Amino acid sequence: MSEKILVTGGAGFIGSFLVDALVKKGHEVIIFDNLDPQVHPKTEKPVYLNKDAEFIQGDMRDYDALKASLKGVDVIFHKAGAVGVGQSQYEIKKYIDVNTGGTANLLDVLVNNKNKVRKLVVAASMSSYGEGRYECLQCGPRTPDLRTGEQMEQGKWELSCDDCRATLKPVPTDENKTQFCNSIYAYSKKDQEDMVINIGKTYKIPSVALRYFNVYGPRQSLSNPYTGVAAIFMSRLKNDKQPIVYEDGLQTRDFISVHDVVRSNILAMESEKADYQIFNVGSGVPYTIEGIARKLADILKKDIPPQVTNKYRKGDVRHCFAGINRIQKALDFTPSVTFEEGMTELVEWSRTVEAEDNFEQAAQELRDKNLI
Repeated sequence: MSEKILVTGGAGFIGSFLVDALVKKGHEVIIFDNLDPQVHPKTEKPVYLNKDAEFIQGDMRDYDALKASLKGVDVIFHKAGAVGVGQSQYEIKKYIDVNTGGTANLLDVLVNNKNKVRKLVVAASMSSYGEGRYECLQCGPRTPDLRTGEQMEQGKWELSCDDCRATLKPVPTDENKTQFCNSIYAYSKKDQEDMVINIGKTYKIPSVALRYFNVYGPRQSLSNPYTGVAAIFMSRLKNDKQPIVYEDGLQTRDFISVHDVVRSNILAMESEKADYQIFNVGSGVPYTIEGIARKLADILKKDIPPQVTNKYRKGDVRHCFAGINRIQKALDFTPSVTFEEGMTELVEWSRTVEAEDNFEQAAQELRDKNLI
């Protein structure tokens, strides 16, 4: 059955692929996006934007524009947001205004105006976990706090057990883990999911929060130095520069293709089993950051090893990868794009686009704010 669907942030990386999938399924799709110049140079609509979807240039902070875009809408995918952990630590007002305030606008419109919205799906983030789950082989499960500045200055990168001091082993992080936000960005993403689920339950608007891990793929801005690490590394390599890797490079993250992320959104929309639930969306497999840089260079056939700095950024976590049992059981979701396939697709796409390397500028801003 065809429905009218609003995708906030629908001109962005994940949002645009979601729009394509929804249009292909025969839905009437509305894109609401402010074309932020940090993502869209010159605030121009991207060439890949689906021509069969209606486009509204609007900002989540504009209450009236948002209200107008919701007329007759059946389903909302809320993907709009300011993205960037480091940047959020000094552009605090912007991140809270856009992410927390923008979501508040959306929910306020829904609650105080007649509508027929039957499902609301929000993009949440693994960043709200802080450190992932760990296990001590002697003492059992552990959920440690962030590493201290003193520990990081000594180059002691791994976490240790509070009781026996043995090095902890990272294990999959499930949705029940307590969230220890490590940045303003993480707080704002936690705000989004908390508010959406709360208002959803209060007003019986079926709502779902999808906690994305590290999403990668085509259309991710290669000129935005605050985007995902795979895109940042790709930009450096395309400009024949070494990817910069902090700590010793052995910290791990969970990488998932944008195509699998889109599929998780469609499943969340179509299944009542998703209602009022929070799901991790990841591959369930940890990859080292240094390994990502080397893999991309290998696929590009460039002999450019990463520069491992043995320096740290405040607030960085050591290990965090997804436990995906909940989404597998409830929605029958299992990632279908292999790491090799996904990274190869990213590289092939990158050959067709320009990549302005703004990494040094972003890194300098972090140094100026004493965050590196």
